[in-house]
Amino acid sequence: MIENFDLSLVNWSRAQFALTAMYHWLFVPLTLGLSFILAFMETIYVRTGDEIWKRITKFWMTLFGINFAIGVATGIILEFEFGTNWSNYSWFVGDIFGAPLAIEGIFAFFLESTFIAVMFFGWNKVSKKFHLASTWLVAIGANLSALWILIANAWMENPVGMAFNPDTARNEMNSFREVVFNPVAIDKFTHTVTSGFVLASVFVVGISAWFLIRKREQMLAARSILIAGIFGLISSLLVAFTGDTSARTIAKVQPVKFAAMEALYEGKTDAGLTVIGALADSGERIGEKKVHDVKLKIEIPGLLSFMTTGKGSGYVPGIKDLVNGNPDKGILSVQEMMNRGKYARQVLTDYKMAKEIGDTESMASLAAMFEDRDFVDNFFRYFGYSYFEHPWQVIPSVPVTFYSFRVMVGLGFFFILLFALALWFYRRQSLERNRWFLWLALLSIPLAYLASELGWIVTEMGRQPWIIQNLMPVNVAVSNISTGAVQTTFWLFAVLFTALLIAEVSIMVRQIKTGPKQKEE
Repeated sequence: MIENFDLSLVNWSRAQFALTAMYHWLFVPLTLGLSFILAFMETIYVRTGDEIWKRITKFWMTLFGINFAIGVATGIILEFEFGTNWSNYSWFVGDIFGAPLAIEGIFAFFLESTFIAVMFFGWNKVSKKFHLASTWLVAIGANLSALWILIANAWMENPVGMAFNPDTARNEMNSFREVVFNPVAIDKFTHTVTSGFVLASVFVVGISAWFLIRKREQMLAARSILIAGIFGLISSLLVAFTGDTSARTIAKVQPVKFAAMEALYEGKTDAGLTVIGALADSGERIGEKKVHDVKLKIEIPGLLSFMTTGKGSGYVPGIKDLVNGNPDKGILSVQEMMNRGKYARQVLTDYKMAKEIGDTESMASLAAMFEDRDFVDNFFRYFGYSYFEHPWQVIPSVPVTFYSFRVMVGLGFFFILLFALALWFYRRQSLERNRWFLWLALLSIPLAYLASELGWIVTEMGRQPWIIQNLMPVNVAVSNISTGAVQTTFWLFAVLFTALLIAEVSIMVRQIKTGPKQKEE
């Protein structure tokens, strides 16, 4: 059971992966969004022949290149960690999880990295149209890379398109189509890439605002704000829409995470969506987990019910329903899921024993159970619950999930306002006169990164303790290595990534201060 695992090893492995992922995600969203902004700017240059747009494109392309290089370095380390720190996970589902990652490397990243050379070094060496096509292909390739990685991540949250092989004790893919068109994958891709577009747009608007504050490169800055403002406003509205659809999907496939996002302990009809609220310890406990009351809250009546059920009067299950069960609503208790998971695990153990002693009759009978739809749907789907000792262990950190979600959403609406103001002031040709707005835009850059990181905190912390929803807890997924080895590499990576981040920021700042080249070759 969970207590038999080295929790120190588990926690340090989690910390190392979280460190790598959060550093990596500092670079990825800027790549996703800035690549398209570059493509838009160069398209205008090719269509108009205006050399100013060429200067603008090349300036932002330089910043893109600095960010891209560091992002690749952290991404490679992240993928290697699946094998070094999470080998049990890789063994259990490697046939499924590895497929989209392989496609990402072979196809999407190859496309991106091939044409990036033309994009940077092909000016005046290839035709304008071919160079433009290369820029667009880099943007498409970068976002295709994100697609396949997010498909893999979404499968962890909603495992589909697979069958369990008792001979290898591994899950194997039986429907590539189901994995690719997983509803979680569709929602995750659209929401994640559009949030990257928002971050890149805030970055461009903020840096452009700095030029206007310093009264430098005003035409470059104003035109950059125009492109980034339009792109950012559209993307911000899409983020709001895709966030709504993502929440609906989460409510279906990860109901405990959804309840934690709202700190909803008691299921209710006409459930309101908490816009602002503060958590307080109620003094009650579910096992060893605290129950929190939402104080000083502002909520929209009935909206949570409408989001999840399509009806304002719909029932939304709370954490207590999901842990203790609610027969009236057709909700199994975690204890019942644990019992069913233990039965499925016992069937697997019996199969291994029969195989070991050569009992072919028992092997055939037990193997057939893993192909029986009733057994798979009602027992094996809860396999991961067999590793728990207590039902309350399925509850994630409610405060972390609750607050991270609200800050992220609040910043999302703030960015809509920011882009709207940017376009308004541009249209009125008053950007330079509204210095308060320019400073606000500049100071919004770190807020965009904060919102981006909080999105992943909600995603990953909200689904704890699972590494694969319902099938494998995080505790079971770790490699059998020493805690000391993980601790050592954690600190090595922390120093390395921090150094890379400092290097990137310093190089970017120096490049921004230098500004675009005055003469184009």
